[in-house]
Amino acid sequence: MSLFEAIIIAIVEGITEFLPVSSTGHMIIAQGLLGMEINDFVKAFTINIQFGAILSVVILYWRKFFQRFDFYLKLFVAFIPAAIIGFLAGDLIDSLLENVVVVAVMLVLGGIVLVFVDKWFNKPADDQSVSYPTAFKIGLFQCIAMIPGVSRSAATIIGGMTQKLSRKTAAEFSFFLAVPTMFAASAYKLLQNYTAIDKSNIDILLIGNVVAFAVAMVAIKSFISILTRYGFKWFGYYRIIVGLIILVMLGLGHDLSVM
Repeated sequence: MSLFEAIIIAIVEGITEFLPVSSTGHMIIAQGLLGMEINDFVKAFTINIQFGAILSVVILYWRKFFQRFDFYLKLFVAFIPAAIIGFLAGDLIDSLLENVVVVAVMLVLGGIVLVFVDKWFNKPADDQSVSYPTAFKIGLFQCIAMIPGVSRSAATIIGGMTQKLSRKTAAEFSFFLAVPTMFAASAYKLLQNYTAIDKSNIDILLIGNVVAFAVAMVAIKSFISILTRYGFKWFGYYRIIVGLIILVMLGLGHDLSVM
């Protein structure tokens, strides 16, 4: 992996990780367009730069993130379903990731859902506090995102909206929930691929994290503004276009494997 490729992938990760557009789908397109060779270091890199994205949430929302112990218990309750299913079905999830058609189809289907979701669930309650049952239900929605091509951000925000949270409150809780979820998933995957990281490429990894952090900071701020003002519809249209692009690239014979 060259420095240029690392920066491009980190930018893609930073922009898409917290948007309801699926970072996996965009990684596939970016790696395919760059003609990248998918080796062990590339796998470790694409996983590890999530740490930079996670840090952006903590920095941006530090006043809200460092709260009472009750807040962390709710995050833990929301995290439990994904932790259990991820542990039990990790191999199945990895095998689905190898199937790029699954990713593309889920991008399109998820996009269709986003086009209409504001009409279905845009009736927030007056009380915007997140209870333990609400946190758990959002955690169940997060499990849907284990299907590659389903956006973790979209799944959890929609899960919050089904519990009558506003788009902004649901989005912020989704960002907070990303911290333990992405940290656990990234740490586990990194443990499996750590041997690919050495003195010859550690600088590329560090630069990737810095770029992902900086870009994610901008993306999160922009997303909250767009989501509050316009809703999900345009993200839905965008997902449909991206999914169709992947299908067309596959139809033209491009190898878009990310594993």
